[in-house]
Amino acid sequence: MRNLRWRVLLGAAALCAATAAGAETTAVSPLDLVQPVSDYKIYVSKGVNRLVEDTAKFTAAVKAGNLKKAQELYAPTRFHYEMIEPIAELFSDLDGSIDSRADDHEKKEEDPGFTGFHRIEYGLFEKKSTEGLGEFADKLNADVADLKKRIAGLTVPPDKMVGGAAALIEEVGATKITGEEDRYSHTDLWDFKANVDGARKIVDLLRPLTVKADKDLSKKVDDNFATVEAILAKYKTANGGYENYDKLTPQDRTALQGPVTTLAEDLSKLRGTLGLN
Repeated sequence: MRNLRWRVLLGAAALCAATAAGAETTAVSPLDLVQPVSDYKIYVSKGVNRLVEDTAKFTAAVKAGNLKKAQELYAPTRFHYEMIEPIAELFSDLDGSIDSRADDHEKKEEDPGFTGFHRIEYGLFEKKSTEGLGEFADKLNADVADLKKRIAGLTVPPDKMVGGAAALIEEVGATKITGEEDRYSHTDLWDFKANVDGARKIVDLLRPLTVKADKDLSKKVDDNFATVEAILAKYKTANGGYENYDKLTPQDRTALQGPVTTLAEDLSKLRGTLGLN
């Protein structure tokens, strides 16, 4: 693996205490990460395959002028992008083309550089029309196909995998909680769930190592995931989707933000715990 720096994660005071107690400290070896990273690559590959398949169906509805179906497919299609976002974001040009928001562009929604999911979302939910979205649909299909090709040839950097768990949850707590991500469709809870699922997969794959390195932190992370997932479950609908985010009161959003922020803080410790910087 390239660009890895490993260090023993034990301060002088902790070392003295462990020695005095007759305990042995077991460091995580770089080789220990080979299998989790390999398994994560498989997870990401499956995710991008599903993204390509679902995007084709979504954009077909857009191009056919089927507004209702396109609206229904928007959130579940984007779900697979949000699950693999730590790896998708390694390709900044594609991430900008697939997932940028109007605020990232000088002319906002009218900027020709504003493409991807959110440009189509704007047409479907704000303008409530598929008119003029054909070219954006074609570009989105081409972009996700390109993403699949690039991921196939990628060696996943271990630090990006480990750090990706925190990055997914930090973004939810810092910006997505405001509703700015899916501002036209208000399907934000789908994104939250996808981000939680993506982060949870990383943690699940790393659990043997985190338990070995810091059992208390591992348990705390698992407990915090359970709390966040229980809150999200309250907003699940009968058809397997999620409530419109506009239905959540300010108190509801605050009740979600606290646990999300706590989880993000704990996840941010994983890289250091596993000796990755």
